[in-house]
Amino acid sequence: MADTVIEISIICPFHNETNNVNFFMEQIFGVLSEVKRSFEIVCVNDGSSDATLENLIDEKKRRSNIKVINLSRKFGKEAALTAGIEHSCGRAIIPIDADLQDPPDLIKSMVSFWEKGYDVVLAKRTDRSKDDFIKRFTSKLFYKIHNMISDTTIPENVGDYRLITRKVVNAIDKLPENQRFMKGIFAWVGFKTVTVEFKREKRKTGRTNFNTWQLWNLAIDCITSFSTAPLRVWLYIGTLISFLSFLYGSFILIRTIIFGIDVPGYASLLTIMLFLGGIQLIGIGVIGEYIGRIYLESKRRPSYIVENIY
Repeated sequence: MADTVIEISIICPFHNETNNVNFFMEQIFGVLSEVKRSFEIVCVNDGSSDATLENLIDEKKRRSNIKVINLSRKFGKEAALTAGIEHSCGRAIIPIDADLQDPPDLIKSMVSFWEKGYDVVLAKRTDRSKDDFIKRFTSKLFYKIHNMISDTTIPENVGDYRLITRKVVNAIDKLPENQRFMKGIFAWVGFKTVTVEFKREKRKTGRTNFNTWQLWNLAIDCITSFSTAPLRVWLYIGTLISFLSFLYGSFILIRTIIFGIDVPGYASLLTIMLFLGGIQLIGIGVIGEYIGRIYLESKRRPSYIVENIY
């Protein structure tokens, strides 16, 4: 086995997925047995607090082509995905979630396009009716805003599930940042790409580890990683407010010269002060997001730490 060239690496982060481990392995091995290429399953345990690691190790004892990367704590899905990619050996790498909402059967189509010379095969969700309305709406809004203000276009309704070749992985390895948004990084490196479509299914077992707050923070990380538009927009906002203030000041001056001095209104003055104060705080908050990213990147800490490899 050690001398065998591995053709396909399946990358899967696990966090508290005890009930999914056995079912996931059965489904993945069933599909890959039909592909008839050498493969490995790289499982990354991202600080699970249940029996996920023990179940993965048990599967490793049963199947020799499973590799288990145990991180020292929970670093998040982006770091776990990075760890899996960096520890993979295959000529083609396919990240997939443990919940199997993305159908493993699609791997056969991905491999087919890889054989035709494509470096990236994207899996696009054509039907997300299994997701709740809020998730569908916010996802659509995120893609629309991001692609409008960023030079890097992230394909809508395309997650981490895709096939990328070793050539793409080598390009990703050259990117030094440790605050990583993998969908953006995948899109940024480019290469010859094709898209296959599928219908998103319900989660097989368990519950999602992502809540609304985490998704919101992930969206902010993505926008601040691939666009400076939120910084630039405050130049335009400041210019607009200054111009309107100049017009209003000119109006007050002309009215005073013609009609005399008017008693200033306390309510209008308070409203203007609160408005400008709010604008300034929002601007400082946006700048703070970018400064925070600079601060975290300047430490040069690794994205993850491996506790053990099984």
